[in-house]
Amino acid sequence: MRGRVLAVAGSDSGGGAGIEADIKTATALGAYAATAITALTVQNTLGIERVMPVPADFVAHAMRAVLRDIGADAIKTGMLATAAIVAAVAEAIDEFAPGLPLVVDPVMVSSSGTRLLSEDAIGILKRRLVPRATVITPNIAEAEVLWGQGIADLGAMKEAAAALLKAGPRAVVITGGHLAGPTVSDVICDAAGVAVLEGPRVDSRSVHGTGCTFASAIAASLAQGMALRRAVERAQRFVRDAIGTAPGFGSGNGPLNHLRD
Repeated sequence: MRGRVLAVAGSDSGGGAGIEADIKTATALGAYAATAITALTVQNTLGIERVMPVPADFVAHAMRAVLRDIGADAIKTGMLATAAIVAAVAEAIDEFAPGLPLVVDPVMVSSSGTRLLSEDAIGILKRRLVPRATVITPNIAEAEVLWGQGIADLGAMKEAAAALLKAGPRAVVITGGHLAGPTVSDVICDAAGVAVLEGPRVDSRSVHGTGCTFASAIAASLAQGMALRRAVERAQRFVRDAIGTAPGFGSGNGPLNHLRD
């Protein structure tokens, strides 16, 4: 086991996304996962039925407890739910882990349409977490919110990634799974420029938690000392393999096979 990841995210009762996906991903990649849970959700493959945010000070205390004792080599944030939680997470990072690699997955809305980040929290996320992130990993819908413009094709993805880089993160990765076509194109933008990472699309309904899994795979790789672009490539392969070997559980948007080996 090498590399410690502190995952700060919501819990998925169905086990496919959120903290559960974070733990499985880090474990599969040989890293250690610690957690600070931001919200409890009642959900399965058909959608989210209820969401209960955790008090912001409780989230911050959980982060501090882990960082003061076990420590971390990277932090990954996912669903943060409320403005108060976003602010508390940012303060905890600034106080206890200012130099750690930070992967920000700006989770805003579930695939079934449930809002997972309050409107008033988006501005705080953009001001407090995005500028200090090592990498942000929005999907197309999330990138549209952060950028303020629509994204209809690969060219717009590249433009959006370059624009979001100006907000302060060291890198931006926009995942392109929501665009149609036989190839999935993820766009990465950093100081070296813009690049497109392509892979074949896996035809499957088992894609629940792909964003969480992708971000956690990057965090685990950074915690293990891997360079950012290699970490992104590794995460893309991991997600593709996890979709391709998914168990087919549930009647809706099913979970991945994180422990595919």
